[in-house]
Amino acid sequence: MDDLDRVQTAHLSVRPERADADERVFCQRIARVAVRSLYAELVLYPKPGLVSKVDNGSHSDMTSATFMRSLFALRRYFGDITRAGIQDAPFHTLKQLGIDAEARMLRATGGINTHRGAIFCLGMLCAAIGRCRARGEALTPARIGELLRACWGQALGAHSIVKSEHASHGARAVLRYAASGAREEGALGFPSVFDVGLPALRRALAAGRGMPEARIDALFALMAHISDTNVYHRGGVEGALTVRRQARAFVARGGTAAPNWEARALASHRSFVAARLSPGGAADLLGAVCLVHTVTTR
Repeated sequence: MDDLDRVQTAHLSVRPERADADERVFCQRIARVAVRSLYAELVLYPKPGLVSKVDNGSHSDMTSATFMRSLFALRRYFGDITRAGIQDAPFHTLKQLGIDAEARMLRATGGINTHRGAIFCLGMLCAAIGRCRARGEALTPARIGELLRACWGQALGAHSIVKSEHASHGARAVLRYAASGAREEGALGFPSVFDVGLPALRRALAAGRGMPEARIDALFALMAHISDTNVYHRGGVEGALTVRRQARAFVARGGTAAPNWEARALASHRSFVAARLSPGGAADLLGAVCLVHTVTTR
């Protein structure tokens, strides 16, 4: 039994100071898992168009070192928003924590957006995980998603309405192409995480493939499924169709179960780089898949 399990099963009659200490340990543990999940996404390769430790993908303004600075800046945030979830904080409190985290990210990266989507996606999931803990419920994918929708779904739905003024690149893509983005995913409880990415990852693991291969399968499953506003911003409708077409072909051929999967993934990577396509939304959701898988696996 690890420290997360011990915290989850702690008796309700423990002294207040012990309960506070256990809560602190829990929040620190979830924060570490969140950061490690984003690091796992960073080091994965080959990932079509995305930054890794091998190359910068389709990006000329960021490297793996930029992502590492961002990750260090976000460590406290994931613990704070987990604690806010334990305390049943309203959405505006969670939103402010995210805004503050984004400001720290931008300071750390010199103004480069490395993890805006992950701040939102993994942050809301950390809050839901905290809520599970506060209610003494087992951490399961279904329960995390249910509590996310029950506690903050209505506010997330209102938050998903995009206004043109001061819109991010992703939000502008929503307005221009009517593509669903991270905010709509959040309002629905991140179905792509629970119904697409996580099952793909666990199927690969159940079939005996390693964690890197399972993460590649999850990434391609997400790319084949979601309307990625990062892709729409860079490549428009044609770019989005290219990403979805190549991802679906990879999945249809068996994903990483196919003997030549690495060559095909690398070919997609090179074609995405040539077209400057970067499925950053799928990458953020992969980080979320890694987080949910870790905290719900015993």
